[in-house]
Amino acid sequence: MKMHAKAALVAGALVMATGAGYGIGFAQGGQPHMQNALGYLQSAKTELNLALRDKGGHRTAAVNLVNQAITQVQAGIAVGAGM
Repeated sequence: MKMHAKAALVAGALVMATGAGYGIGFAQGGQPHMQNALGYLQSAKTELNLALRDKGGHRTAAVNLVNQAITQVQAGIAVGAGM
């Protein structure tokens, strides 16, 4: 039961964050491909965090790489918006 509650909480947070990201991106000149990429990366991060931990360190490495990709996409969105 706890896992379902955690998954629901994470999914809800992802939906809110993705929705906010879309609104911000379009308000700053519209970058739908970058916003889509950001949403997919956030979804991938959620899935990786929900996966079983025993993956020989590869799951953790993937989470770290996805976090780096999220940071880069956010930086690209900021540059594209003239920030």
